[in-house]
Amino acid sequence: MLRTIKTAVAAALCRTAFGMGVAGCDGDAMENWDPSPPLVRILRAHLAAFDRGPHGRLFYGVKAGELPFITYRRAWKAARKAALTDKEFTSPLAARPYDLRHACVSMWLNAGVPAPQVAEWAGHSVDVLLRIYAKCIVGQDEAAKRRISAALDE
Repeated sequence: MLRTIKTAVAAALCRTAFGMGVAGCDGDAMENWDPSPPLVRILRAHLAAFDRGPHGRLFYGVKAGELPFITYRRAWKAARKAALTDKEFTSPLAARPYDLRHACVSMWLNAGVPAPQVAEWAGHSVDVLLRIYAKCIVGQDEAAKRRISAALDE
């Protein structure tokens, strides 16, 4: 069951990270995005275990169409329940799969990934990226000061 939940989470990450349907996750977008190795392993395990559906979809409904929203919602609720503490589960933390997109972009920025690279991966312009996420960048003051000092010492 946990593997199925992790697979559902991986699909949600893929869907939200690219702002497109899961069917697009095997296309050109993957060439410009280097996800973490654990997520790649989960996605590859799913691809090895299950056939692709119509139009290359990883997950599809009974009539070969898109999965109904209720199916994603149920899988997401089960994944949150399995992964979070009771207190976290009742909070708004990752309430929707799309929240992972914001968490992911914020994490990349806080990890020091340059804004133009994050913007490319997220499908934003740098202007839009910084307008939305500038308030999420925290704790980089000391690292920035060290980089400036090192540049001045060269």
